[in-house]
Amino acid sequence: MVQASELMGLSLRQSRRVWKRFKSASDAGLVHGLRGRASNHRLGEDLGERIVKLHQERYGDFGPTLACEKLASEHELEVSPNTLVRLLKERGLWVRKRRRGKHRQRRERRSCLGWMIQMDGSHHDWFEARAAKCVLMVMIDDATSRTYARFYPAETTQAAFDVFGRWVKQQGIPRSLYVDRHSIYRDEDHPDKPTQFGRAMKQLSVELICAHSPQAKGRVERRNAVFQDRLVKEMRLRKISSIEQANVLLEGLFLEDLNQRYAVDARQRQDLHREVDAQTKLEEVLCVQEQRVVGQDWCVRWKNRWLQIQKCHEGLRLAGKRLLVKQKADGQLIVEYKGQRLSCRELSQRPQPERKKKAVMNNRSWKPGADHPWSKPSSDSRSARRADPRVSLASAAPTRDLHAEKRKAG
Repeated sequence: MVQASELMGLSLRQSRRVWKRFKSASDAGLVHGLRGRASNHRLGEDLGERIVKLHQERYGDFGPTLACEKLASEHELEVSPNTLVRLLKERGLWVRKRRRGKHRQRRERRSCLGWMIQMDGSHHDWFEARAAKCVLMVMIDDATSRTYARFYPAETTQAAFDVFGRWVKQQGIPRSLYVDRHSIYRDEDHPDKPTQFGRAMKQLSVELICAHSPQAKGRVERRNAVFQDRLVKEMRLRKISSIEQANVLLEGLFLEDLNQRYAVDARQRQDLHREVDAQTKLEEVLCVQEQRVVGQDWCVRWKNRWLQIQKCHEGLRLAGKRLLVKQKADGQLIVEYKGQRLSCRELSQRPQPERKKKAVMNNRSWKPGADHPWSKPSSDSRSARRADPRVSLASAAPTRDLHAEKRKAG
C-alpha cells in the first residue's frame, strides 16, 4: 500500500480509501463521485444568460477583467474573468486576439522615483465621434509606474509645457525625461539646435532622451493602451463629450484609481525629484523664448506685434542690440536684456517712419510751344519785334539760357 500510494501520488490514507472503494464496487469505485453531476459552485442558467446579455449590451468590447469589474460595481454580479470567458466561448461570442512581434531586449526599471519619466502624446478617437479628436498627454514614472495625464486639443509645445509643469508642481523636477522624436522635442533638420522644449529642459537641468522606437519607451505605450481601453469606455458610460469634462474625470477619480491599481513600489525609497529653486520662475521657463533686435525707433517686433521700449531705459542704448522676448502661456509678453526686465507698451499699429520731402530740381528739358515767337519764321519774328518793341525773346527763354547769354555778353 505504501508503494502504491507513492506511485499514484496520493497520501497513504487516501490510498486506503481508494482500495476500500475498489474492493466494494470494483472499477466503478474509482470513478469520481461528482462525475455526470453539476458542480455545487456552478452558475445558474438564468444568471449566466443575464451576465452574457449585459456583457453584449454594454461591455461587448471590454476586456474580461474590466468587464468583470463593471459587472461587480454596477450590477452586483460577482464573476471571475475565466468564468466570463468560458460563458462567452460556450456561446461562440469570444474571439481571441493574437499578437506577434519582434524580439526585443527587456530594460529594467529605474531604481528610484523621479530618476526617469516617460512622456508621450496618445492620439485616439477618445470621445467616439461625440466630439472632435484630441490628444492625451501621458507621463509615467519608470520606477513606480505612477501616472499623470491630461487632455489637450493637439500635441503642441504649449501642451508639453503645461503637462510637464503640472507634474513638476505635484512631484518636483525629475532627473531625466524619455520622449519620442517628435518635432516638439527634436529638430531633425538641425539636431544641434535645441527646440523650445529642449531649451527649457536644459534650463531646468533635465536630461532629455529621445527614443528611436515606440518599443523603447514601452512603459508609456502600454499605459496609452490602458487609457484607450478603460478611459474610453468609462467616458462612454458617463456620456462625457468634452475635454473639460474628461479632465475633471481624470483629476477627480480615474488617475487615483489607476495609480492604486497599477503603481508599484520602487526598489529604493529615495526620491530623485528636485524642488524648483526660489529664484526660478517655472512659468517663465516653460514658455516660448526668442531673441529680437531693437530697431532705431526702440521698437521690438514679436509675431506682428510691436513693443515700444520706454524712455526710462535710455541709458542702456538698446538700439540695434539683441534682447530676449518671452511669451507666457496666458499670452503675456516679457522683455529682458541681460536679465533685466524692461518696461514696454504694445503699439496699436506698426510705427510709420517720417517721410522726408525730396528736393525739387528743375533739370527737365524745355521746348517752346508752337505759338512761341521762336517757332515762327525769322522774318516774322523781326517784324514782330519792330512792331512791338515790348516783345522780347529773352523773357520767354528758360533761366539757364538767360544766364548763358549774360556770360557771353560779359
